[in-house]
Amino acid sequence: MRGAALLLLLIVATPAVANTPLPSQRLANTELPDPAQEARARGLMETLRCLVCQGQSIADSDAAMAGDMRALVRQRVAAGEESGAIRSWLVSRYGDYVSYDPPLSRATWPLYLAPIALLLIGVALARVSFRRRR
Repeated sequence: MRGAALLLLLIVATPAVANTPLPSQRLANTELPDPAQEARARGLMETLRCLVCQGQSIADSDAAMAGDMRALVRQRVAAGEESGAIRSWLVSRYGDYVSYDPPLSRATWPLYLAPIALLLIGVALARVSFRRRR
């Protein structure tokens, strides 16, 4: 009984410990002074997935890790680094999952082929259904 209560307490308390109490980095919530650099950084941040929230981009997420990633993107953009190089560095560090547009590989081919397969199955089912009605 105590084990079940402890497990329930851990499940309920998990969201409370998901974010760190540490202060966010300087550029996590502060825009760059150059509007062109900020627009480029913002565009890149909207294409990167928050690793904590999983459904939001780092531009939209309030998670501490997303703030750290926003600060990192802004620092690298301010230093003059190209968006492609920043994205490549983040993908090499966190994996393809950080990108909303993963490259075609053995692990991601089902993501690209599933819509085509489902469309072909739908067309085949529609043809069979229409032939039966005649």
